[in-house]
Amino acid sequence: MLRLLLPLAAALLLYGQATRQEVMTKLAGRYTSLPDEKGEVAAAEKKLAADPNNPDLLLKLAQAQISIWQDREAVATLDRAIVLSPGNAALYTERGHRELPLREFVKARTDLARAASLNPKDMAAYYHLGLAHYFLHEFAPAADAFQHAFDTAPNDDERINSTNWLYAALRRGGMNAEAAKALERIPPQMTFKEPHTQFYLNLVRFFQGRMSESDALPPEPPAGNTDNETELRFDTVAYGIGNWHLYNGHTAKAQEYFRRVSKGHVWITWGFIGSEMELLRAH
Repeated sequence: MLRLLLPLAAALLLYGQATRQEVMTKLAGRYTSLPDEKGEVAAAEKKLAADPNNPDLLLKLAQAQISIWQDREAVATLDRAIVLSPGNAALYTERGHRELPLREFVKARTDLARAASLNPKDMAAYYHLGLAHYFLHEFAPAADAFQHAFDTAPNDDERINSTNWLYAALRRGGMNAEAAKALERIPPQMTFKEPHTQFYLNLVRFFQGRMSESDALPPEPPAGNTDNETELRFDTVAYGIGNWHLYNGHTAKAQEYFRRVSKGHVWITWGFIGSEMELLRAH
């Protein structure tokens, strides 16, 4: 509603725990999942215990784990579900989606490509497949996936979200004329319904020259911030603007944005992941 110099296994150390998943990234340090304060994971586990071979209940458990950032546990739960229902595209989409915050981009790419082949109308599969390619610096296939996400999007919110990443992938791949055409599909009168779309729309308006950098950028979270939403907003836009500076040749400015994002703690956001990747590649 989240970068690697060496092989992925060397860049990440991931330790699963029963109640608090712990993730260590090479650049950012150690992060943990959230506590199960609402008991959602425990409730899902209880329901599953009564019917342990039910793929739908396994998916619900995975979604409960995801809600408290237990992405590694969610992937393991989805492994079980896929064994029981190997032709279920939604399970591959969900597993691939959750492999991205774990920085397991190659695995995510495989799962999401499988999901798209099983269900060619699965917009989420294409969108997250685009992210997997993008984080691997495979910009042409990333752009192709984001274009499919745009084409299968059910509403303007998803078209805006997909266009943000489509434009970035095209620019990073040196396809500037195609990038300009992609922006034309988001006209000035297009609006949104979901609050988070505001920040991708602000980025698109910035790319279009309709919004200034300072107006697009949300306030930077203060030191010690614990509000995840505040950081999510900043990470999303700051990474997008930093990326814009990068492909326009303003490397120092780009790195400054990436460093500002990486000071946060919401390690699951695409902006955080993107910033971490770029900082690692710069060394």
